[in-house]
Amino acid sequence: MSFTDSLPASAPSPSDLPPGSSPARSSSAPRLLVVGCGGIGGIIAAHLFEQGHDVTAFTTNPLIADAINAAGFRVRGEASPGTVRGRALRELGPGERPFDYILLATQPPQVEEAARSVVAHLAPAGAMICLQNGLCEERIARIAGPERTFGGIIAWGASMVEPGVYDRTSSGGFVLGRLDGASDARLHELARILEAIGPTTVTDNLAGARWSKLAINCAISSLGTVGGDRLGALLRHRFVRRLALEVMTETVQVARAASVRLEKVAGTIDLDWIALTDAERTAVGSPGLFAKHALLLAVGARYRRMRSSMLAAIERGRPPAVDFLNGEVVARGAALDIATPINAAVREEVLAIAARKRKPSLELLRALFDRTRGLVGAPASAPSPPVAAPNEPSVPSEAAGNAQDDLEGRVG
Repeated sequence: MSFTDSLPASAPSPSDLPPGSSPARSSSAPRLLVVGCGGIGGIIAAHLFEQGHDVTAFTTNPLIADAINAAGFRVRGEASPGTVRGRALRELGPGERPFDYILLATQPPQVEEAARSVVAHLAPAGAMICLQNGLCEERIARIAGPERTFGGIIAWGASMVEPGVYDRTSSGGFVLGRLDGASDARLHELARILEAIGPTTVTDNLAGARWSKLAINCAISSLGTVGGDRLGALLRHRFVRRLALEVMTETVQVARAASVRLEKVAGTIDLDWIALTDAERTAVGSPGLFAKHALLLAVGARYRRMRSSMLAAIERGRPPAVDFLNGEVVARGAALDIATPINAAVREEVLAIAARKRKPSLELLRALFDRTRGLVGAPASAPSPPVAAPNEPSVPSEAAGNAQDDLEGRVG
């Protein structure tokens, strides 16, 4: 692809604007670019086209582009707009007018390359929005600049069934913010645009929301990759739930050491509560452990058909996003002198699967559990708590819904 910087040299930089002010534009309607037309990007683009926004869909995948250009975006499932006519470009020409918002909807391993390929087309006072799992905002800020980088946490799920055909698998909306927590009129404008897709809020604690989502991703998506099965089948096993609790606990500990104030996202699991206490990490059983296992059982029962997006990526021959999830926790934990042996072991297992050295299975996940007991001083076995009764702790209706996004594929 060839790109030419066609932006006016005299345009103001966001850093020159008063806090919370709206940058001036030549047109009252913002221009939007959706980069990546997989499950998430395809559904976002479809809704934006349906709402009549000035939107351009961009994908380097010829099969997806050809399917969209021939038959439109075909969307089914939650709040589906049906078939929406629209075009997907495979190249942005030098005459393309600048975009006010560029929504990055690729998988994490491709996000930096995607950002570099389109940054010349971002308006000087525009913003790139990271829609990936993980902590990608810092990476994109080095490309677009911190004043032109937003984070967008997605609390709904989607998959691409085949090129151009999309399935929205759960309801939900977005949480938008800046890493510095600053007020920004552009965030509120973008929130109004995305409201047609789902309820959208603006947070002054993006880091807290991101880390809470990261903890869920590290457990659900990564263990689903090692286990090679759907969520419901895996979470019926006590040792899988225990591994998930330990993965989330390590992530919470690193976040706390980084002075991150964790937040619930769209009613999802309260990570401060579900993280194991020191006593629970060595106990065979306790009321607290019972309640936490019961919560994960409820998540597994409600979303029993979900499948790991990382496993799908590996099956398609793509690199898994594990270094943006568990690997991120390991690296940041090392910098803060926080031990993260379970996340490290999970990361190694996922990479071995991606290298075709191991095959995903419940037996492989069990071997991982047995091998890591000595690393954390945890008991090797314990009685399995029964399924939660109606009067016992239950998962909020949105709690597992937020995990939907973590388990459905995002095909760029």
